[in-house]
Amino acid sequence: MYGWIWRRLPGPLPVRLLLSAVLLAAAVYLLFTVVFPWAESALPFLEVTVDE
Repeated sequence: MYGWIWRRLPGPLPVRLLLSAVLLAAAVYLLFTVVFPWAESALPFLEVTVDE
C-alpha cells in the first residue's frame, strides 16, 4: 500500500517527502479529532464498576 502511494505522488524526491509528511500529518489529525473520540464513546472500557 505504501509503495502504491509513493508511486502516485508527483514530483521529485523532496516534493514527495513533503507530500508524504503532509499526508501523515493529515491522517494523524483525522485519527485524533474524529476516530479516537468516536471509538472512546463506543467502547465500554471507561465504564468501570468497582466497589470500595
